[in-house]
Amino acid sequence: MSDLLIQPLAERVRPKTLDEYVGQKHLVGENAILRKMIESGRISSFILWGPPGVGKTTLAGIIAKKLERSFFTLSAISSGVKDVREIIDKAKSARLFNPEPPILFIDEIHRFSKAQQDSLLGAVEQGIVILIGATTENPSFEVITPLLSRCQVYVLKHQEDADLLELAQRVIQEDKILKEKKIFLDETESLLRFAGGDARKLLNIIELVVNAEENSDEIHFTNDKVTERLQENPNAYDKNGEMHYDIISAFIKSIRGSDPDGAIYWLARMVDGGEDPKFIARRLVISAAEDIGLANPNALLLANACFDAIHKIGWPEGRIVLAETTVYLATSPKSNSAYLSIDYALGKVKETGNLPVPLHLRNAPTKLMEKLDYGKGYKYSHDYPGHFVKQEFLPEKLSKTQFWIPQDNPAENKLTERMKSLWGSHKNY
Repeated sequence: MSDLLIQPLAERVRPKTLDEYVGQKHLVGENAILRKMIESGRISSFILWGPPGVGKTTLAGIIAKKLERSFFTLSAISSGVKDVREIIDKAKSARLFNPEPPILFIDEIHRFSKAQQDSLLGAVEQGIVILIGATTENPSFEVITPLLSRCQVYVLKHQEDADLLELAQRVIQEDKILKEKKIFLDETESLLRFAGGDARKLLNIIELVVNAEENSDEIHFTNDKVTERLQENPNAYDKNGEMHYDIISAFIKSIRGSDPDGAIYWLARMVDGGEDPKFIARRLVISAAEDIGLANPNALLLANACFDAIHKIGWPEGRIVLAETTVYLATSPKSNSAYLSIDYALGKVKETGNLPVPLHLRNAPTKLMEKLDYGKGYKYSHDYPGHFVKQEFLPEKLSKTQFWIPQDNPAENKLTERMKSLWGSHKNY
């Protein structure tokens, strides 16, 4: 039991098979793509992209065990090109005894430099290793194009509440330490809220509460108890996650709330904590589009310029560029109309499926298409006064649907007036 006591709960109960794995049904559920690949015994290199605590590392380990492959692990934080080459050499030697390539798992692959990623290319392309990368960042920003083109990207999602509750119940019933106590999940709202879709954080919270009552044989989880324990020790359940995700959340919410003081404070916390400046700059670009949007389109231009500048000048001067952009975004008027419009449109696409493109909007590059009336009736806007003429641009089933709902700010009020003058009663602006 002593070894078990040393291990954190999250390590003790780490799943070893796909049947024990919780969540990500779209990837590992029955007939899902990754499960099929694993069960076939033939896998190719891929990258797992998702937030922390959703099972990226665990899934890689399960795959290696299921396929009975050698399994090498590197952390992008502590490994260099030399470490990569040493593992590639080991993999080449291993091929003499086992023709199946070993699996190389790289955690936080987005932190690998271009040189480190370049050192992987040949081994991945030649099949010397099967690369499984894990990242919390968008691979299209951080993984070099040649490597990305050789890897499929699979997106992992925040764990659903039902999955987290299933995990919690299983852990308190099966873990060799916890099952010795009588543990009751009387209330779970706070537990799930603080976990935030992160299975590791959920397990750390459970362990924190249980350890606080180690002399009790019967432990009841309530919303007040969970909140109280975390307020007493806010970093106990995931210090790194708190720094990386909770603070960036406070930063973005301060910008959204038009508080430059709060935004600058949280920026300072991230700079002082050694946060990746590119991570901050990317979030500023997203905020400019999502929260400021059409109320001040210049915000996106400035945020994008900030992102470029960070790449060029680095630290410590980069902090000034981040600060200027932060204050500008925080003090800008706000609108999320563009954000809402694309989400509304995506919802309609899922609801209505692949509606046909109206014939007059279709291209007609061949005679046959012309005979089928492709492009017939299309009105070329520049041939009309003011470069505008009324015509339908949506599928018939969605005719006159309004996806963009302008919001009340000076910039969008001007856009609204223009749309009213053009479309009149045809659209509800």
